Amino acid sequence: MNDNDEQQREVAGVVKWFDGAKGFGFLTDPEGGADILLHANVLRNFGQSSVAEGARVRAMVQQTPRGVQAVEVLSIEPPAAEPMPAIADLCSATPEEVARLPLLPARVKWFDKAKGFGFANIFEQKADVFLHIEVLRHSGFADLAVGEAIALRVVDGRRGMMAAQILSWERAAHEAKGAQLGGAAALAKLRLVAGAV
Repeated sequence: MNDNDEQQREVAGVVKWFDGAKGFGFLTDPEGGADILLHANVLRNFGQSSVAEGARVRAMVQQTPRGVQAVEVLSIEPPAAEPMPAIADLCSATPEEVARLPLLPARVKWFDKAKGFGFANIFEQKADVFLHIEVLRHSGFADLAVGEAIALRVVDGRRGMMAAQILSWERAAHEAKGAQLGGAAALAKLRLVAGAV
């Protein structure tokens, strides 16, 4: 073990704010210390380009000359449980029903945070999947980058397919790995299509 490993500690902080354009944000220190810097590169190493305000981030942090910084993100949980967003196409789906939908590998085609929506492409499907800003926020994201690998749970809305839940690639792989039946096959499929999506 080197000196840096000895200086690291695990924390579970809450995202105070994160700005993808600036390339950083801050977590609260659960021990009451100064805020913890979360750099975009550390977040990208976890597989996300953004994180929603209020999300709980478990991370390894260490003291640096510039203050405490996250050096590795271990997990991200969306902001405290809120009811599903009031989006007409999702009103009839309960969170339990959404959780039972299959995870589909996808890439972000485009997303405009100011407009509040965007689209993704699912592997081996031609139709676009609509991404709404409220679903994004409830899934723990603040924004999405073009080409970002994600996994979606999709419903067939009145105007076509729309995401009911958005997961980071790593979180989707972890869920697929933990699934009781077919977990290994689902994980293998996620890995197989990662480069082709």
